[in-house]
Amino acid sequence: MDARLVDGKLYSTAELALLLGIDPSSLRRWRTANPPTGPAFVRVSPRVVKYAAEDIERWLRESRTDPGRLVA
Repeated sequence: MDARLVDGKLYSTAELALLLGIDPSSLRRWRTANPPTGPAFVRVSPRVVKYAAEDIERWLRESRTDPGRLVA
């Protein structure tokens, strides 16, 4: 089963922040960190950044921590 967490659209910083329940400034900090962290993004123009649904999906899956799989 291929359960998607997000649909196939592009999200703005504000939309993704709302989806994740975080402040948009967190996404901006992640983008400008050296090296950048957080989900991959597309800079559409100097002031417009978008996040593709498949990149968000990948980042969420890679960031997942499964306590049942942690080895002591």
